[in-house]
Amino acid sequence: MDDLEFGNQSFMLSSKDDSFLFPGSSMRHESTSEETTVSGKMAASESRKDRLGNNGTSKVSRTGSGLGAAGYGRAVEILDTLGCLMTTLTPDGGFTSRATKGTQISILAFEVANTVLKGASVMQSLSEDSVTYFKQVVLPSEGVQSLISSDMDELMRIVANDKREELRIFSQEIVRFGNRCKNAQWHNLDRYFVKLESENVPQKQLKETATVEMQKLMTLVQRTTDLYHELHALDRFEQDYRCQQKGNETSNKVEKGDNVQVLRLELKTQRGYVKSLKKRSLWSKTLEDVVEKLVDIVQYLHAEINISFGTSDVGELSSESTVDSLRLGPAGLALHYANTIIQIYGIVSRSGYVPANSRDALYQGLPPRVRLALPNRLRTSSIPRELTIDQIRSMMEKTLKWLVPMAINTTCARGFLRFSEWAKSGTERVGRGPGRPDVIETLYHADKTRTEAYILELVVWLHHLVSQSNRPANVK
Repeated sequence: MDDLEFGNQSFMLSSKDDSFLFPGSSMRHESTSEETTVSGKMAASESRKDRLGNNGTSKVSRTGSGLGAAGYGRAVEILDTLGCLMTTLTPDGGFTSRATKGTQISILAFEVANTVLKGASVMQSLSEDSVTYFKQVVLPSEGVQSLISSDMDELMRIVANDKREELRIFSQEIVRFGNRCKNAQWHNLDRYFVKLESENVPQKQLKETATVEMQKLMTLVQRTTDLYHELHALDRFEQDYRCQQKGNETSNKVEKGDNVQVLRLELKTQRGYVKSLKKRSLWSKTLEDVVEKLVDIVQYLHAEINISFGTSDVGELSSESTVDSLRLGPAGLALHYANTIIQIYGIVSRSGYVPANSRDALYQGLPPRVRLALPNRLRTSSIPRELTIDQIRSMMEKTLKWLVPMAINTTCARGFLRFSEWAKSGTERVGRGPGRPDVIETLYHADKTRTEAYILELVVWLHHLVSQSNRPANVK
């Protein structure tokens, strides 16, 4: 029933409706009167032709010779009215209603919401404040400079490539949704996205359009979040109702009947609320509408990356910088090194006695090259034995204060924020925020040799820390 109601009403949206309204689109109507001017319908018809091109549209000649002014106007009105409702011909010569052209999102609403969140994350990271934060705080930080590179140009290229990779993932999902649209206009969008790099579109116009569209999409995502929770609640109501219907044989029939009646009423109310949320969320929108907005956003993000970090032709990393053996990479290697660093910090942060078995457990999990180099490094270590535990801790904390945040960011950086996570958090902000660091703030791009050198040095200091803490108090 929901599908039928949406199909009949999707092209009769008022200005107060929560649905998408595109500037200049033929889908912006007002239903305050049954009479519509001929010029208005002609404009709507031309707008549809501009959007769809020659794909599936029928052309109607208006150059009749036997019609007077009134007759001509009446004919135009009739043809335009038909054109609003019936835009394509079926093989048998009949018309197909345009209302059936859209692909209702339905159960894909949560997947579409996940894609919108990815786009919002990229857009947020390219905001003026975020780019300024990158350039003035993140890139000059000791962790980035010590582990990744001290060359600001190279760091900018790394960030740009990270952003382009995020945009590529975002774009691929839009391509997939576009291919599911009934309107062939949105098929094979990957070919269109390839051409975006060479296009120069007025940035101000793109930014205004993308910002407004993203705000509308995020409003729909929020309502889809509500739907996500209410569907779970509906499922619980239905389970309780079914269980109550089966009943407990030992329960009183009158009491049992009252309980069933209450649950039936709650279930009916919940179903009505879910139905209302479906109409106001992504569930009842069409893929065509959403894909159109997402395509505009992709176009803006392409241009914004070029403006903030330079065009792709000058943004490629050198072959030396991208050799896998020199960088930890986003796979398990970076996570392994991060866990080692965090484990060292956990031991150092303990006050007083440091058990030797915690050090031994750490040794077993060290990266292979660090573990092999450790015996020789311990023999040649020049750390004074007279240093106190507090002095050793102080020396280690100088390195840990910038190394540990990089390690923690590596364990927290899960890529894009998934819709299920966003729905559960309720208040988590898309983009930069606690627990949501950028890739450049992790060990993913860290130089492997440099990182191992810092870990080795920390383990040597830790060895002396444990030795000092285990020495008897009367031994000098």
